[in-house]
Amino acid sequence: MADLSITNVKKTYDGKPVLHGIDVTIPDGHFVVIVGPSGCGKSTLLRMIAGLEDITSGTIEIGGIVMNDIEPSDRGCAMVFQNYALYPHMTVRQNIAYPLRIAKLPVAERDKRVADAAKILNLTDYLDRRPAQLSGGQRQRVAMGRAIVREPAVFLFDEPLSNLDALLRVQMRIEIKRLHKRLKATSIFVTHDQVEAMTLADTLIVMNAGRVEQIGSPAEIYRRPASVFVAGFMGAPAMNLLSATVVKGGRVTLDGIANDVAVGQSTLPAGTTLTIGIRPENIVLSTVTGQGLPAIVELVEELGGSRVAYCSLYGSEVAVVLPPGDENIDGSTVWLTFPPHTIQSFDRITRLRQDLALTSATARSKQREDV
Repeated sequence: MADLSITNVKKTYDGKPVLHGIDVTIPDGHFVVIVGPSGCGKSTLLRMIAGLEDITSGTIEIGGIVMNDIEPSDRGCAMVFQNYALYPHMTVRQNIAYPLRIAKLPVAERDKRVADAAKILNLTDYLDRRPAQLSGGQRQRVAMGRAIVREPAVFLFDEPLSNLDALLRVQMRIEIKRLHKRLKATSIFVTHDQVEAMTLADTLIVMNAGRVEQIGSPAEIYRRPASVFVAGFMGAPAMNLLSATVVKGGRVTLDGIANDVAVGQSTLPAGTTLTIGIRPENIVLSTVTGQGLPAIVELVEELGGSRVAYCSLYGSEVAVVLPPGDENIDGSTVWLTFPPHTIQSFDRITRLRQDLALTSATARSKQREDV
């Protein structure tokens, strides 16, 4: 096993930059998930670590050794792909053993490693079957077994669960997490699915447009997003983001409301424009007239353990997570309250987080004051 260091790594295609100076340090044994939308550069970065893409500039080190000019087969990495990449004419045993046969390991050592990997992945009873006789989840476990037997310094996972149905994805997430706890191997997992990212990672790297937006634990990134992008990308349903302005007296009011209702009080100067964010589970919804901001429920999603109400608030859509219940509020007028301590604040221009602690507003329904 080994630590991994990425220093000012850049990548260009035909003169067009796609990675803009990535700096990441991954300690030995950590499970790191790189998450971001399609086209953000996450798979390109993973392939550069594996040696499948050239580095335009910067350095990648594994175990303190610079890997820039080292062949992929000599980097000590094992990669698990989205499409499994199994040989259909080979048995499970032969597929798992294939990299060891190429490396010319003795037969006894090959057999031992294959047996150990099959036991870890619950594949012992399937060793003599061919891929066509396996389920999608079993095929993915075979691909993981082929990586395990190499005993790599670093495991690389390139969206390995994307081809599986919802139930299998959940099962495989659990298996991958258990596998990491057992092997304690340095692992890098790429996905666009923020649920996978949150549930698997020790450390999350959120990427956008070829840049790292934020690095932190899943809890830190969810509770204290560094930018508007991270706030809107991480979470299902996503954080509600609304435009606001500080008016005279420090009251923070939502834009576009004729009769301003303050959602908080700040020490910023009047005229400051903000983007405020609040998680759907932090909004308090009431059916009692006047208890908060009036909104109309346009749609309710029933999720079994919870419900999500999508409300129209002065022309903006606001999602609210509710406990399960039988009350039909679809189409009705409700009142929303934003507890000030749960409101996040972002600079309207830079779109970066502001550590602005809002307090409860004293005024609820004044006409807009001059700023």
